[in-house]
Amino acid sequence: MAGGKGERFWPKSRTHLPKQFLNISGNKSMIQQCIARLQKFIPIDQIFVITNELYAEIIKVQVPTLPQDNIIIETIGRNTAPCVGLASLIIEGKFPDSNMIVLPSDHIIKNENEFLTILKTAVEVSGLGDYLVTLGISPTYPETGYGYIESSYESLEINELLVHKVNKFVEKPDAETAEMYLESGNYYWNSGIFVWKTSVIRNYIKLLMPEMHQLLEEMKTLFKVSDRNEVIKSEFHKMPDQSIDYGIMEKAKDIYVIPCVFGWDDVGSWTALERINNLDESGNVIKGNTICIDTKRCIIESNGKLIATLGVEDLIIVETDDVTLICKKEKAQDIKALIKELKVQKLEQYL
Repeated sequence: MAGGKGERFWPKSRTHLPKQFLNISGNKSMIQQCIARLQKFIPIDQIFVITNELYAEIIKVQVPTLPQDNIIIETIGRNTAPCVGLASLIIEGKFPDSNMIVLPSDHIIKNENEFLTILKTAVEVSGLGDYLVTLGISPTYPETGYGYIESSYESLEINELLVHKVNKFVEKPDAETAEMYLESGNYYWNSGIFVWKTSVIRNYIKLLMPEMHQLLEEMKTLFKVSDRNEVIKSEFHKMPDQSIDYGIMEKAKDIYVIPCVFGWDDVGSWTALERINNLDESGNVIKGNTICIDTKRCIIESNGKLIATLGVEDLIIVETDDVTLICKKEKAQDIKALIKELKVQKLEQYL
């Protein structure tokens, strides 16, 4: 899935070049890292990218080996349930009876070998029955910005990994609840990574999202006689704006979660840089042309102009060609408020 705008990573992530196409960590963009990781397990002709029409050409440039027909182009953002539904329809048409792995394209995964081992196990579990499988990240602190998965104590052991039956998916908690989840030992961060058979997810869509299922069936018929992109242009806007979590995962029965520790981060906001980079002796993450004196626990990134700081703490300072952001770290999750205000003031050139 590569259609997101990465708004909480503004001003570096912009409408024309969002987070998934940026080099955040390492020497490749996030989508390039994601696909390179998958190619250790899955041939490139079985990797599909679903995005919107703004980014199709960027994907062709950044991942030139990806077959163009494997780029699925949404004409309008409709959240993850229609995204998954459309992808499952197209994959099922090309590879009947296949397993489907759903991944966001903008995550950091440090231990790729462990990740691939768990992914292969998830595929194996999905083949044992009509199961939906998800990867749950073992929490290391009481994060309030993630949804959680509560597991039961009913479990399978596959490839020396424990696979737990899911009790329920829960929304982002407040700080007190997140602390309780951390202490309980049977709550996991919702990674947004899912594995299932295409036939199984299509059946769940039929059962739990019948209106979307009907639209997909109509598109399936039209695909046989019309150009795929033209069909999506004419039909996709009718889809509900709903997440796969709310539409399916919170209501389905046979869901299993595999607890994971493989250096995962969804790089949801600027403060993620503290988790994926080494800090200096004052707890800062600093990149680019800077002079910093008596500066503590800051995230500072210069795109060329000198950023000079003196006696500041707990700030995010980011300079791009046309924007400078200065933000308290505690407000990192609220950067979308600036995006909203830019739209109100009709300053779309800064988006």
